[in-house]
Amino acid sequence: MNEMPPKNIVLIGFMGSGKSSIGRELSHILNYPLVDTDHLIVKRTGHSIPEIFASEGETAFRDHESAVLQALLDEKKERQIIATGGGIIERPENRLLLRQLGYVVWLIVSPEEILRRTSRNRDRPLLNNDNPEDTVRTLLDHRIPLYKESAHEEIETDSLTFPEIATGIIESGRYFFSLL
Repeated sequence: MNEMPPKNIVLIGFMGSGKSSIGRELSHILNYPLVDTDHLIVKRTGHSIPEIFASEGETAFRDHESAVLQALLDEKKERQIIATGGGIIERPENRLLLRQLGYVVWLIVSPEEILRRTSRNRDRPLLNNDNPEDTVRTLLDHRIPLYKESAHEEIETDSLTFPEIATGIIESGRYFFSLL
């Protein structure tokens, strides 16, 4: 028998999908603390995400993500909003940890919207290249099945406001937890 996940809301999705912004909106509405896995990694390592990618590489960064997810699970806290990095679903063990942490919501965003939202941000190591559009499409092709495997719920966000998205997550979350 599976253990019931804690009553956390876990946000996953590609970079620029709005995980941090939606997380802040949910935190405000529900009065739950917002926990951002990227911020926890920066705090633990003392280095920014681009610095970690440059000095240690992507594999080491993914190791940090796994460690942070395991630490969050070990804390056994409830009633948190957990915003994750876009590639946290790359590892099978992370996909399992995410589902053990709570109700996992995939914020779906189109490639065009991703490029619009991330075009002015130089802190996106995976997009700092000559063809960010091709990178986004290639990464999405690879990651979509992984997001789908990880998520309890999928929400297409392109045409919705943050309050609309947050309301949808809260309502579907109530239903999810009432079924357990």
